[in-house]
Amino acid sequence: MGETNQLGKPTGAFIGASWIALGLGMGVYFIGLWNAKMELNEKGFYLTVFLFGLFAAVSLQKAVRDKAEDIPVTPIYLGIAWFALLAALLLLAIGLWNASLLLSEKGFYGIGFAMSLFAVVAVQKNIRDLAAHKAAYPEQHVQARPGFLDKQEF
Repeated sequence: MGETNQLGKPTGAFIGASWIALGLGMGVYFIGLWNAKMELNEKGFYLTVFLFGLFAAVSLQKAVRDKAEDIPVTPIYLGIAWFALLAALLLLAIGLWNASLLLSEKGFYGIGFAMSLFAVVAVQKNIRDLAAHKAAYPEQHVQARPGFLDKQEF
């Protein structure tokens, strides 16, 4: 048996799977958007909703986790984070409902969006868990060699 998993440190497999899922979700969405036969303003709408949704999901994840760890989170911020995520989901749903796309294309965007939302939350969780683990167990993390910009004279 290997060493125990301390303080919820994510495994390399989970970290890799999270990044791959995010890359696949974003790749599928962006390739579909690039190849879509729609007006440029419509492509801009779907791109903006996608980026807004990713940001809202990360923001909500952070707020919920902060609250769970007894880090102060104002109710208004938590409410705005929930509202932003629900607004992004609703905007995508309304946009796809009214779009003149094939049903398979609509599903393509929906699945790419949903996969990216779940993956970005997992990636954010991994980043936060690794930072907490590094703070709690600094001796277990190899320090990188100083780089050019790390020299004291700068």
